[in-house]
Amino acid sequence: MTLKDMDFKKSIVPIFILFFCLFMISVSRGMGESFGVFLLPLSDTFDWDRASVTSIYSVYMFSLGIGSLISGIIFDKFGGKFNYVLGTLLLSCGYYISGYLNELWQFYIFLGVFSGLGASMVGIIPSQSIISKWFNKKLSSALSIAYSGQGLGVLILAPLCQILISKYGWETSYNFIGLFFLGILILLFFLPWKKINVGIYNSVDVSANKLNDSSLFEALKENTFWKFFLIYFFTAMGIFGISLQVVVYLIYCGFSDLEAALYFGLMGMLTFPGMALTGFAADIWPKHYVSTLSYILSLLGILSLYCIQYSDFKYLIVFLFIIPFGLSAGARGPIITTLIAKIFAGKGLASIYGASNLGQGLGAALGAFISGFLFDQFSNYNVGFFFCTLFTIIGALLFWLIPNIKKI
Repeated sequence: MTLKDMDFKKSIVPIFILFFCLFMISVSRGMGESFGVFLLPLSDTFDWDRASVTSIYSVYMFSLGIGSLISGIIFDKFGGKFNYVLGTLLLSCGYYISGYLNELWQFYIFLGVFSGLGASMVGIIPSQSIISKWFNKKLSSALSIAYSGQGLGVLILAPLCQILISKYGWETSYNFIGLFFLGILILLFFLPWKKINVGIYNSVDVSANKLNDSSLFEALKENTFWKFFLIYFFTAMGIFGISLQVVVYLIYCGFSDLEAALYFGLMGMLTFPGMALTGFAADIWPKHYVSTLSYILSLLGILSLYCIQYSDFKYLIVFLFIIPFGLSAGARGPIITTLIAKIFAGKGLASIYGASNLGQGLGAALGAFISGFLFDQFSNYNVGFFFCTLFTIIGALLFWLIPNIKKI
């Protein structure tokens, strides 16, 4: 291979890898986070209370968390192709079959378990391991771009799903989504997986770190691993407890269905640059300072969301929610992902990150269920806002109360 060929490989191929990961995260997580658009149609069709409908999303997030651990172990053992093919197959089956369901437990299985496991198989877990082999000095920036696919997916898919539901109903909409993932599944077989898995760098430069090349079992003995787990857990309880209820809360405040979906999509749009900018900032400034700023923005967003119901200027205040909350909703993810990639680079990276990401899945599942349960108990969102604020503050404090994280 000539020097010119090497330069081409180092410039063009990594960009393709990055945008492939961005696309897969966008469609898998974006579709999962668009469940809020389906919340009212499902509730109206089956006359389910809010806790019952949100429990489907809780099962999805729990499966996403468990699937993150499974996805990491499978990736370390079988490589990327197995992950992406299996995950996309689960997504296709889960969403397509969901269009024919009529019992809550059925939604738990196909929309919750199948879709959650599928999203974890094609999401940030394999992306983190693949991208770390293609990027070195700008790993935070690259991972933040891929991670921001969740926001980009919501931006595109939430309004699109609302349009499909309005025109065809939620059942046919799920059928269309399942066929879309089937098309992706076919295309996956044509990718050069051997080259994708090899990469340019075997691992990032962390030779001075004693945790380098740890297995999952070894990482579980380290306090650093559990610190990441708890940050994921508490932050997810606060953020996902809010985000799932945004669409129905805005409708509750007097916005139309389409307006609520559009604002939810705009929030997702800001999540995309928010995650990217966070990654760029984390390459320049201390990561705990950057993360703290993101938490402050999240808290400002929650406060603005609370105020909408009492204001005569709701169209103004909704943007005071969308902008800070959208920019910060997923901003901690790229920071934690980069830290884990640097600390635990080596043979067990995917499984270690998958295990830590289980904290996010558990936190999101519990936060989503609590917010729905509290609405049913109090017939308003204020108590849920309080608890989500508390959980978010705990997540922010962990970045300051854990000295090791500030030194990384």
